[in-house]
Amino acid sequence: MRLTDIISIDKIKIPLGAGTKQQAIEELVDLLVSTGDVSDKNSALGAVLEREKTRTTGIGNGLAIPHGKSTAVGKLVMAIGRPSQEIDFESVDEKPVRLIILLLSPMDMTGPHIQALARVSRLMSIDGVRRAIERAPGAQEILKAIQDAEQAEAGA
Repeated sequence: MRLTDIISIDKIKIPLGAGTKQQAIEELVDLLVSTGDVSDKNSALGAVLEREKTRTTGIGNGLAIPHGKSTAVGKLVMAIGRPSQEIDFESVDEKPVRLIILLLSPMDMTGPHIQALARVSRLMSIDGVRRAIERAPGAQEILKAIQDAEQAEAGA
């Protein structure tokens, strides 16, 4: 699975206006509603927030990967946001979040959902990739950083 198959420039928002975890999640769900990827905002938002209650998706190193399964999506979708200010996501390393990658999938897509989570975690564990995305001035540069990382992995 390649992240570049599920992300596009219109699903990347810099900066997010959010100042809290819930606002950031809502802003990214709104972005997916605006692209037509989410048919029911409340259902999608509820799924992600419900998942967030079970365990934080702030995985450390300034990254959060909020996610959920919902009938509001017909396929696996992803949105990326970088807040203008760091957000407390109750991360496992107790540090604030600088990058948020939201994933939503249909109820019956467990395999691809888990693969996407693993793929994001793996790519973002590479310091150079994470720094390139954190420093990117815009959505196009974030998309390019992901494309470059995936191409480098494919060639390795």
